[in-house]
Parts: sequence; structure tokens; C-alpha cells
Amino acid sequence: PMESWIVLGGLVTILVAISALVGVVASSRGLVRPRIDRAARFMGTGRPIFEVTRKGASQKARRLGVTGSDGVFIGRAVVGGVDLVTSWEDVGVCIAGPRTGKTTSQVIPAIADAPGAVVTTSNKRDVVDATRALRAATGEVWVFDPQSIVDEPPTWWWNPLSYVINEVKAAQLAKLLSDASRDRNSRRDAFFDGSAETLLAGMLLAAAKDHRPLSQVYLWLTDVNNDDPVYILKATGEEKSAASIQQIIAAPEKQKGGIYGTAQQIMAFMINSEAVRWVEPTGATDPRPEFRPHEFVRSRGTLYSLSKEGGGSTGPLVTALTVAVTEAAEEYARTESGGRLTVPLLLVLDEAANICRWNNLPDLYSHYGSRGISIMTILQSWSQGVEVWGRDGMQKLWTAANAKLYLGGVDEDQFLATLSSLVGEYELSSRSTSRSSTGTTNSYQARRERILDVSDLRAMPRGRAILLYSGTPAILVRTIPWMKGPHAAAIGEAIARSEPSVVVPA
Repeated sequence: PMESWIVLGGLVTILVAISALVGVVASSRGLVRPRIDRAARFMGTGRPIFEVTRKGASQKARRLGVTGSDGVFIGRAVVGGVDLVTSWEDVGVCIAGPRTGKTTSQVIPAIADAPGAVVTTSNKRDVVDATRALRAATGEVWVFDPQSIVDEPPTWWWNPLSYVINEVKAAQLAKLLSDASRDRNSRRDAFFDGSAETLLAGMLLAAAKDHRPLSQVYLWLTDVNNDDPVYILKATGEEKSAASIQQIIAAPEKQKGGIYGTAQQIMAFMINSEAVRWVEPTGATDPRPEFRPHEFVRSRGTLYSLSKEGGGSTGPLVTALTVAVTEAAEEYARTESGGRLTVPLLLVLDEAANICRWNNLPDLYSHYGSRGISIMTILQSWSQGVEVWGRDGMQKLWTAANAKLYLGGVDEDQFLATLSSLVGEYELSSRSTSRSSTGTTNSYQARRERILDVSDLRAMPRGRAILLYSGTPAILVRTIPWMKGPHAAAIGEAIARSEPSVVVPA
């Protein structure tokens, strides 16, 4: 009997081990389906989602005159397995919590596949390392790295004052820099913030008119009695801007000090000497090429715009550069057939709430899609967007987006409840049986249940996403990381080359 128990115990152990091994192999091959996949049959499939399939996107591309690319690949439908592709007239918002695969499954593949120019923002080096070599085969690569995220030397420079062609553009740049530099938790002071932006706009215009560098603006702001900008503006016919600065200079000392101090805070990134090298020539004979947005949007080049967040961030420069390129693309689109870019421009605004805080983006969102400027704004949560654009602004951005993608990792009940409602309901039929002396009676009741409740969305595993696309039911998506895509070998080699070699001491 003892020997029998030993043999039986050994068999059980072997069976458990085999079962575990089968589970591991199945999981590694993608054979074990996540529990959430059961919901996919109640969501968008077949003909209702044609618009966002590759075939549907391909038809749109032909209509728009775009060749060589159907659109931006999102993933594959869990039911049916069709490729899901947004078109080149779509704009999107992606909400993805930390470590949900947004870089590997969305950002890197989109950049690698883009047929034309690309602008992407980030606070990490991973996207540059993965896609730089691929993009270099398409066109010129520009890496804007004023905070040494990838240790890129400043082999080129961009002049923010090239954007300032008149007083309107000066005011827009001042507002951009102000919005991007303000702490998200600080409240705007209508008088001091507004006056500081007026002062800064006048000084930006004066520097541009007199061909001065951007650092001259900061130096003017450190001297509350310096009226050089006033004389420059008067000499160039900008009387109203000159009068605005003169009025501030003549204000009571305490008031004037507050206005100048606020303007200095906006321009604080100019204290960073490394940042200055990226936005100014080193002298009259500087051999470095100047980045020109209007030339870039006519190319198939790539601009990686990098910055850290927090104190000392050069995010305001990243925002200004992004806006300068986007507006240049819009101007170019107006000269193209149909008023849109024949070769679309892709903007991937990763870490948008941290390093590219473009305040009026929600107002412009849908318009850019009609110009052939495809934007993907990536946020870690709904509340992160609210911090930048306010509740109404975030709602406007969300509403304007044709493609809304949720990758999981968010723990906000209100947002998840809204998303659950948008995914929809299904009808559940139940049967009850009653028995009596006269026989058996079956009755049926139908009730509606949420396809995915808040807890399902909160626990959504990596590798799955919810796509809400205009005019289609919600779709459960299987995301495809670059490692399983057409550029896997090239990207893998590029990443391996970028990793620092480890020297083992003898």
C-alpha cells in the first residue's frame, strides 16, 4: 500500500508539472486567451467596423491621393483578426497607463511605417533608439535634445524667433511659452500673467525685427528700465507694441517688478546654457545647419523633440517647435490639391501633458485632420489631460478625435464608467422553470448588462485595447508590438547598437 501511494504521488507530481509546462508554452505562444476576450463577440465585428479596417482605410487613402500607406496601424480585432487602421484624415487620442505597451505597440510602429515627415515628442530615449536608423533611410533625421536625454550634440539649431513674422505671431509665441512653462497646479493671475505675456510678445517682436538672438529677450527682462526694445519697435514701425512695453516700464515699481518677474519665469529655460546652443547660432560663421520648419514639412524627414519634465524643463521649447512645424505644414497644405498634404504629416505627441502642453490644441484638433496632419496625442490618464486643458478642453479634445484608444492601466472610476457606457450593453436572456400539478412552465426574461464594467476595464491586460472609432461600435483590439511587426529585425538591431557596451574589468 505504501509503495502504491508513492507511485500515485509521483504520477500526480508529473501530471501537475506537465500541465504547468503546457500552460507556459500555450501562454508564450498566445494560445491562452485573456478573460476579457469573451466580451469581444458582443462588440464591433464584421461589416459595422469596415471603416477602420485596412480595406476601409485603403479606400480612403486612394480617395485622398495618398500612396504607399493605408494609414496608422492600431492592432487586430480580437474577433475576426482583421487589421485595424485609422486613415490619414483621422486624429486620435490614446489613454494608456504606465507599462501598458503604448510605446512598443503604437508609437514605434506608427513612426516606422509613416510615409512622410514625422514629429514626435518624448521624455525618454527609447523611441529614438528604436526608429532612428529606419527613418534615416526615408529622410533627414533631426534630434532636438537640449536636456541631453540621448546625449545628442547640437549639430544643428532652430531659431524660435523665425516664427515671429509679425505682432500676431509674437503674441502667439509668448502665450505658447507662458502656457507651457506654468506649473500645472498654479492658478493664472489675469493681470500679471496677461501683462507678462504682453511684455514678452513685444520683446520677442523687437528681437526678431532687429535680428537679435533669443537670449537677448531674457537679458532685456532682467533690466526693468531697459527701453532698447521700445526704440527698436518704433524704428521698425511697430508703434503699438512699443507703446505696450513703454506703458509697463512706466508702471509703479512694485507692479512693474511683478510683471517682469513673471515674464522671467516664462523664459527661465534660457538659463540653461546647453538649451541656448540649440536655439542660437554660435556666431556669424556658425557652420551648423539651421532647422527650417517650412522646408521640413516638404520633406520626409523626422524630428525627435525631447525634454524632461519638472523644474528646468525645456518643454516650452518643445511645444514652440512642435507648433512651428505644425503651422508650417498647415500653410503648405493650403497650396496643395484639395487643401491637404498629399504626403501626410504624422505627429506623435507622447507625454503631451508633461513636455508639449499646447493649450489650444483641442480647438484645432479636427481641423488638422482635414489638412492631412494626423495627430496622435498620448496621455497616461484622463485627469492628466484635464490638468493641461481643463475639463471642457479635455472633453473637446476627446470629442474631436476620430479614434479613441484605451490601453488599460487607468484607475479613475469616472473615466472608466464613461468608457464602459460607450462600449455599450448586450442582452442577456435567462430562463426560469416552474412546476405544478398541471405540468412544467418555462418563462424567459431579457435584461441588459454592460459588456465591460469598470473592473474589467481597470484590469484589462497588456496586449488588449478598446478602440472607439467614429461611426462604428467599440472594438476589442489585440495590439501588436513591434517585435511581431514587419520591422522587427531592423528595430531590434538598432536597439542593440544603441545600448552601451559593458566593459568587464580584467
